[in-house]
Amino acid sequence: MNQSNELRPNTLFIEVSKSGLPEVDGLFVPSTAPPVKSESGTESSAGYWNGKMAWDRADGKSARSPSISYSNTYRSWRISRLDGHLAYDMVCEEELPPIEEPWHVYKKGVDPAPEIVIHYCDPRLPCPPATIVFVLGGPGTGKGTMCELAELQLGWTHLSTGVLLRDEIEAGGANAKVIEQSLADGQLVANEIVLKLLQQAIENTIRTTGKTNFLLDGFPRSLGNLDGWYDLFGRETELPKMLYLDCPYEVLEKRIMGRSKYTGRNDDNLESMKLRFDTFREETLPTVELFRSKGKCIEIDTSLDRGSVYRKFAEQLSEYTDESLVGQPLSERAEMLLGLRPFPKLGN
Repeated sequence: MNQSNELRPNTLFIEVSKSGLPEVDGLFVPSTAPPVKSESGTESSAGYWNGKMAWDRADGKSARSPSISYSNTYRSWRISRLDGHLAYDMVCEEELPPIEEPWHVYKKGVDPAPEIVIHYCDPRLPCPPATIVFVLGGPGTGKGTMCELAELQLGWTHLSTGVLLRDEIEAGGANAKVIEQSLADGQLVANEIVLKLLQQAIENTIRTTGKTNFLLDGFPRSLGNLDGWYDLFGRETELPKMLYLDCPYEVLEKRIMGRSKYTGRNDDNLESMKLRFDTFREETLPTVELFRSKGKCIEIDTSLDRGSVYRKFAEQLSEYTDESLVGQPLSERAEMLLGLRPFPKLGN
């Protein structure tokens, strides 16, 4: 059966590395093999083999085209050597070659099996541009909740500078010790470190997931952060839109003290809250004022119920949100975040 009219174009790229057979490693591009019937009788089409996507070696050195393809007969994904013999396989029915499970070393392969990375754009070319929205607000205004909801329901990627810094420490990255010391001293981490982590996270997400919409939670925290942004992307670059989540201090106080019973966070107390709020007012509000003056700041009152806040938040993202995701049913997690379903009790 010819499925060419039913299949979306293959625009993915695959990177194979760290295999025990170095000749297998390299970049693989959408297959250009001419139409032919496979061993199962399925007629191939551009970028496809046996009804699933297929890839050729970018360097053109393989005797087999496609070099990565799916076998309907053996129900497996396969990677070939340069001479065309099969080196590695993975028995499964996934639509794409698995990237997390270890591959099997086939007869002509050599241990260890390779690592597989799928790229949603050509890694030889500059990364496609991202759509970025800054999200700021004082402690307890619900930045994290709204960003998580947008990630769950609208396909946006939520990047928190705090999480990126903690992940860098846990991973023992190049700047882990510097970050850890800065946090221990109660100091802001250097702009170049924060921005480098953001840039890497954004590019990695675009290349490996195809997603280009990003919410930067808690950035820019200061005018210094914004200067660093300009240094990285250029002063001529148009500033992203900012969503500023605002809420009266009295409401924030009640909210944070209420959540302290459940979160276990050591900074959910009145003393820490006042310190965090004062820091936000001194360091971050000037940034908010700058965005206001440029007509780039959208304020959202988060003293309203969570459902109303989320609707306003989502409305401000609608210009760039995938229309197919708008209006989809709420996930269980989203219902919990909106207070429509209780969170599971600890220990259950």
